[in-house]
Amino acid sequence: MNDKPFFDTNVILYAFSQDDTRGQMAETLLAAGGALSVQVLNEFVAVARRKLDKSWEEVRRALDILRVFCPEPVPLTVETHERAVHIAERYGYSMFDSLIIAAALHAGASTLYTEDMRDGQAIDGLTIRNPFSR
Repeated sequence: MNDKPFFDTNVILYAFSQDDTRGQMAETLLAAGGALSVQVLNEFVAVARRKLDKSWEEVRRALDILRVFCPEPVPLTVETHERAVHIAERYGYSMFDSLIIAAALHAGASTLYTEDMRDGQAIDGLTIRNPFSR
């Protein structure tokens, strides 16, 4: 495991949301660097366009910023998928959340920042943390 955290989509979205009090915490976490996956990038684009009404220019600018702080997104692979199926079966997470956990494990992260999963739960050396619950 390494000291670089892994970011779930909701943390990334808060970092680029202007009307959310969680934005400052998300920006601080992101500025320290870390990892994310191609799935997170895809989800960010979908939500930024559909729910946040961001223009394509704003989305591309945000993606450029993300690549500075998280320069090597974890790809979606069959191996990641298989590990995610195991995680979903064992821990009861949805397949999409399990893919996030599997990608974080693939990245070697010791911490996964998210608000969607069980705060404090450890899975194979990865600890899930909700940075907004405190």
